[in-house]
Amino acid sequence: MLWPFPLAGTLPAWLVFVFSAADFIIRVLALGIIPGNRRPTTAMAWLLGIFFVPAVGLILFLLFGNFRLSRRRVEQQQLVSERVRARTSLLSDVGSDYPGPEWVKSAAELNRRLGSIPMVDGNSVELIPGYPDSIRAMTEDIRKAKRFINAEFYIMSTDHVTDELFTALEDAADRGVEVRVLFDHIGTLRIKGYNRLLKRLKASRIQWRRMLPLLPIHGQWRRPDLRNHRKIMVIDGEVAFTGSQNLIEPSYNNPKHRKVGREWVELMARLRGPIVPTLNVVFATDWLSETDESLEAQLEAQLELPDGTDSGNVTAQVVPSGPGFSTENNLRLFNTLIYSAQHRISICSPYFVPDDSLLYAITTAAQRGVDVELFVSEKGDQFLVHHAQQSYYQALLEAGVRIYLYKAPFVLHAKHFTIDDEVAVLGSSNMDMRSFSLNMEVSVMLLGTETVNSMREVEDTYRDISHELNLEDWMRRPLAARYVDNVARLTATVQ
Repeated sequence: MLWPFPLAGTLPAWLVFVFSAADFIIRVLALGIIPGNRRPTTAMAWLLGIFFVPAVGLILFLLFGNFRLSRRRVEQQQLVSERVRARTSLLSDVGSDYPGPEWVKSAAELNRRLGSIPMVDGNSVELIPGYPDSIRAMTEDIRKAKRFINAEFYIMSTDHVTDELFTALEDAADRGVEVRVLFDHIGTLRIKGYNRLLKRLKASRIQWRRMLPLLPIHGQWRRPDLRNHRKIMVIDGEVAFTGSQNLIEPSYNNPKHRKVGREWVELMARLRGPIVPTLNVVFATDWLSETDESLEAQLEAQLELPDGTDSGNVTAQVVPSGPGFSTENNLRLFNTLIYSAQHRISICSPYFVPDDSLLYAITTAAQRGVDVELFVSEKGDQFLVHHAQQSYYQALLEAGVRIYLYKAPFVLHAKHFTIDDEVAVLGSSNMDMRSFSLNMEVSVMLLGTETVNSMREVEDTYRDISHELNLEDWMRRPLAARYVDNVARLTATVQ
């Protein structure tokens, strides 16, 4: 019941009637309101919570039930998309001459319609799997900056690994380079050293803002767990970095992680060519949302993609997603590519909690003879998410998916997958319902055998470190462990 009816004997009869009527009305309204625009599994989880623990369930729903951004942010996203679409309308014929199969072109058209960003040729891609190597590469390019540096990361920290990078940002700002920095408020706030980061930024000439800030005293409030999870750095519109890595040392400034040797394993990409200004569009959209400052002048010349910008032979496309879009861009792309696969699918995701559509796509691919492999951590860093992830292993193994567990204590945090010899996708997006609906994410679709082979080489190193999970062994795990997995799976659907 919604109200403490064990005390009903001490209350006036009319008050008991009012409470009973309110309880009944709330339950009836919940049945008709909560399922609206939600997955059936998500709606059912919320309804179960409200019916079994009504007071707690209702409060949690009011706090976390709305996963949309404010109207102002959504309108800004739509405005930027319209302007990008208008400026790149001429690129439909000249943006890409990719000669690959029609299903790849179809996926690119889907991305363009949902995210407004075209597929473009003439790019170079360097994959950087080494954690310190990517920090070093970003630092070196920052030192070469002449005009601007735009950086946004879910988590930022000034520590012994990132100190040189922040020094390079400060030096760039001092010599007149426009340096803009965005970090997620809650994502960074929960990391040790947050105040030290703020102090350093305030003392510099760097322009910085929190993303999706929760500052009620300043009138900044929204669903508390909406996050900007993107990782982007753009330098002079000529070179960009994106992938899974945050700007922090690999143990996340946590003494407990250091004690057991736990470090995060990442994959970043260094990009050159026409793909760079399209990544900058995503940054500019987020900067506009947090500052109301338009970077239109910075973007205008780049979006025209003049001759001479080609840097390689890779065709690429940026795929933004998040609650600013109503179409779950990343999920639709992932499903489209997985259903199109003919020979091989390799997936790496630290948090693999698929919705029904993605689970069906992956298991169907395995059942129709496609070789499907999944790389995940042997031991995750988030208790509920890891146990929710484990609840899917039986269905995957029974369908024929090979699951490789990256040995603890390391956390395999890289987020990417490859389809046949045609497509590689990497970025900030996990394969979980949070990344599809709640987090603002960015992915890059990279086409061609050369890039796929480079990513497969990275995946080969994962396989060497991992051990394969066997269905027979998995089915012998204790009943208590299965119970925890199933409860965690239920909580994962509450969005």
